[in-house]
Amino acid sequence: MDRMNGLNQQLAENLVESIMKDYDACGIAAAVIDGAGVTRYEKFWGVRDQESGLEVNGETIFGLASVTKSFTALAIMQMEEKGLLELDDAVSKYIPEFTNKNQKKVTIRHLMSHCGGFFPLPRILVGNVAESLGLKESEVGDFAYNDAIAQEGVRLVAGRLDEQTMEQGLNGEPGQYLSYCNDGFGLLSDIIRRYGGEASYADYLLNHILKPLGMERSFCDFVRPAEDSNAATLYKKVDGVMKGSRDYHDNAFVLNGGGAMKSTLNDLKKYLSMYLNQGRGLNGTRILSQYGIGEMCKPRQPYGAFGYYGYGLSTKQLDDLKVVEHGGSLPGVSSNIAFSYEADAAVIVLCNTSGVPVSLISNALLRAYNGKNPVEKRDLWQEASWDEKTIKEVTGTYVSGEGTKAEIYKREDGAVVVKEEDKEKVLIPVSSKSAIIRGKYSDLFVRLIESEEKGIYAVAYGSRLIPKVKP
Repeated sequence: MDRMNGLNQQLAENLVESIMKDYDACGIAAAVIDGAGVTRYEKFWGVRDQESGLEVNGETIFGLASVTKSFTALAIMQMEEKGLLELDDAVSKYIPEFTNKNQKKVTIRHLMSHCGGFFPLPRILVGNVAESLGLKESEVGDFAYNDAIAQEGVRLVAGRLDEQTMEQGLNGEPGQYLSYCNDGFGLLSDIIRRYGGEASYADYLLNHILKPLGMERSFCDFVRPAEDSNAATLYKKVDGVMKGSRDYHDNAFVLNGGGAMKSTLNDLKKYLSMYLNQGRGLNGTRILSQYGIGEMCKPRQPYGAFGYYGYGLSTKQLDDLKVVEHGGSLPGVSSNIAFSYEADAAVIVLCNTSGVPVSLISNALLRAYNGKNPVEKRDLWQEASWDEKTIKEVTGTYVSGEGTKAEIYKREDGAVVVKEEDKEKVLIPVSSKSAIIRGKYSDLFVRLIESEEKGIYAVAYGSRLIPKVKP
């Protein structure tokens, strides 16, 4: 029910403008829709291209980054309902390049919830793989549809996952911990490519999700958005200076299932309406059964401080609403989709600038729509303390394959801090094994990961498990 009033709307929009200023965001598109697909709120800020000054609108193409994972999970669920696979099947049954030799059985279900047991690894880029194969897009067509790149990509991804061991590279048994894993969703997209009955993962999404929902400006292509006059220029900071690019290959993973989708505000209204109508599009087309949608949204793995991850979607409590959502981040991309059955509403926020916390904008708009103050409450935590044994064990250097490097230590003033990129941030304990890092708009949740054999050997730093480097 739409309970948005003028005051709460203004408070939400003030937050957007404050975030845009603090993060140098170039353009933002946002909307709230109801279950009937009616747009209840819509607003555009900034520009899609600074040089031309062209404004953002409902047909502007944005990158979606990891919002793509919801499409991948939806496709896998479709294939399960068609009898093409079972979620409890071993991944190795469908991807023989992944032999699963060093751990217990990793299933499709594990990969759908980021709990295959893998720490973050360096990103294998589509451009690098294409170059290694001597392929040029001008000659072979868009890389999103190229079979040779997909075959080489899955060989590389599966091979390096296969080499991980409990001594080096695995964070635990399959199903034990969530650690956000693009590699896992890459393998899922290759299962779709091989067994979905289409020539590529991109073709499968096009023919089984996008076209049936009437999403005519949504795709995995890399070249098409760069050539579209109404596609967002991608902005990121390089050495402190904001730089724009039309290169949608930037930091793109070789297998498309983790982050290759591009779309528009108007197309995503159709996509989110399908979830609000439990698998049926506004045009009456059933994309997935009601049961299948429920399985995607079911809480399965702890995610952050108070949330859970399902299949390509996460859940959380926002005041009196249960919210299902997913965000995405790439160079020039900050995206978030969210929906609530209690509110009978969905929120879409798209931005063409890196590192903008658009999930906070989504929260604010959903709160305002629900008749609540959109400003996030910051008094959720009861501060605690860590004993000296815990502080000693947690002290050390933590390095992620994705590039994160952080040192945790006790300062002379007694505060436990994490130092990242020469910046110290205070860790505020909120339980015997967890802490928060205060930010201007929200808090980052940190959880200590330990075992009897290793003691504290990793930290859950947001959505990633970051391993401790041995001295």
